[in-house]
Amino acid sequence: MKIKARSQRGKREGRRPLPEQAELPKSRTGIQGLDQITGGGLPKGRPSLICGGAGAGKTLFAMEYLVKGATQFNENGVYVAFEETPEELIQNTTSLGFHLERLAAGKKIALTHIRIERTEIEITGEYDLEGLFVRIGYLIDSIGAKRVVLDTLEALFASLPNEAILRAELRRLFRWLKDKGVTAVITAERGKEGTLTRHGIEEYVSDCVILLSHRMIEQISTRRLRIIKYRGTLHGTNEYPFLIERDGISILPITSIELSYKVSAERVSSGIERLDTMLGGKGYYAGSSILASGTAGTGKTSLSVSFAEASCRSGRKCLYVAFEESPAQILRNMKSISVDLEPWVNKGVLRFHAVRPTFYGLEMHLVKIHDVVNDFKPDAVVVDPISGLTAIGSQLEVNLMLSRLIDFLKGRGITALLTNLAHPETTEQTEMAISSLIDTWLLLRTVEINGERNRTLYVLKSRGMTHSNQVREFLITEKGIRISDVYVGAGQVFTGSSRMVQEAKDKADALIREQDRERRRRDFERRKKVLEAQMIALRAEMETTEEEFRIHAAQEEAREYVLALDRKKLAETRKTDVEDEHVLKGDGKRQGRHPK
Repeated sequence: MKIKARSQRGKREGRRPLPEQAELPKSRTGIQGLDQITGGGLPKGRPSLICGGAGAGKTLFAMEYLVKGATQFNENGVYVAFEETPEELIQNTTSLGFHLERLAAGKKIALTHIRIERTEIEITGEYDLEGLFVRIGYLIDSIGAKRVVLDTLEALFASLPNEAILRAELRRLFRWLKDKGVTAVITAERGKEGTLTRHGIEEYVSDCVILLSHRMIEQISTRRLRIIKYRGTLHGTNEYPFLIERDGISILPITSIELSYKVSAERVSSGIERLDTMLGGKGYYAGSSILASGTAGTGKTSLSVSFAEASCRSGRKCLYVAFEESPAQILRNMKSISVDLEPWVNKGVLRFHAVRPTFYGLEMHLVKIHDVVNDFKPDAVVVDPISGLTAIGSQLEVNLMLSRLIDFLKGRGITALLTNLAHPETTEQTEMAISSLIDTWLLLRTVEINGERNRTLYVLKSRGMTHSNQVREFLITEKGIRISDVYVGAGQVFTGSSRMVQEAKDKADALIREQDRERRRRDFERRKKVLEAQMIALRAEMETTEEEFRIHAAQEEAREYVLALDRKKLAETRKTDVEDEHVLKGDGKRQGRHPK
């Protein structure tokens, strides 16, 4: 109850918030990818432990940290080797571009070898490192070093069996390095029975522990890096693949990739006019990712080569990564469809990078593509096919590798076209499950009708643009690729010779219908003429009858008039005017009117 009361009283009094902890200073390593997953580098002014088995890359890691510090960050360094001489270090690292002899001559790096032989050491009292401290301290002061490497720790304490003394001396060594204000990298061998180091103590007294491993997975060599601990800061906790190549260590973590690349509204041609029409009339978006998926023989390579040729023709550089065919074979085969790539290769705007998928591991393939892209600086990249990578990695590993590749190319604004060999039963999905990363997905299929197989193409999706939803026939001819409308008739879709037969049948049916319409039209015209003739005859007969009636009426009127005159004359003769006038006036037609 008292504790609760104090807590409530503390709230009432309003305690001051604790001051925000200052961010841990970092020492940038310059190793590609490592500064990203460590949030800026190794802990500055503190010791870091790099542990791993033989061939894991511990010495190279430490040496690159020292060299990059001297050449890129103006921090001199001291390299203390307990196993290799300075001459051996210089010779072993020359192939990686580390000019240690030049750096040593310029007082940027100090190399020293301390030989410790167990047969020459006899423990007679307290284990004393003062001689080592004096020697390292002199080297640090002589060149103003900010970085120190001790390689390897086992050689220094190999003759010390007492674990209590070993732990005390390790703490003393690490404390001395901290007091000197240097950032130390200490290498250690991997221990047995699950321990990180030989003694199982070093990782507990280090501020940062990085584990390097070298494995063989299905006869493919792979290296992995994992940050076991990092005091005072957040860091990546996954296991990251890394490579040792001619420029040193390269770490390509998927978590270091941010979805912050720019996009373009520019459109680039697919190399096939009718396909551009299907894609809103303008083709692909520049910098987008395109997937052409289909079963064997559907024309994926022909489609990708058409895109590469169109890119070169428009003045853009294209890199073609081939995993199945040699450049010479591709050049020869594409001439059969009137696509000649050789002039573009000679002009230097088209470059091939051809290698078997099983020649490298996934990470090495990725780094090699990075290297070629950085050197060639293409505007478009074709990878044909990505399905070949499944032979050297699991679905998840290939997915991660392709995700990094696609994001790398998008970050550079490079248009990427990937081809994928699909199984007939699963054409609308990929083994690598990367369809969600793709902007435009073209699906190529074969349709079997009446004993023949014909190719079809349709746009499964295309982000950000209107596109056709119709299935088109995909024809590969000696004059190039041609896309035509499929023929729909009798409730079916017809392609190839079946299309020709159905078109002929429909044309014959249309001709019969047209002939029937023409016959009916002629019959109508004849009947129309007959009826019109009959109408003319009836009209003439009617006019004749009418004329006869008028003549007869006129004659009757004339006769009556003559009779009236005769009566008048007769009346005048008889002096009977009144009677005659009455007779004459009895009919209005007789009052002095002449017949017509």
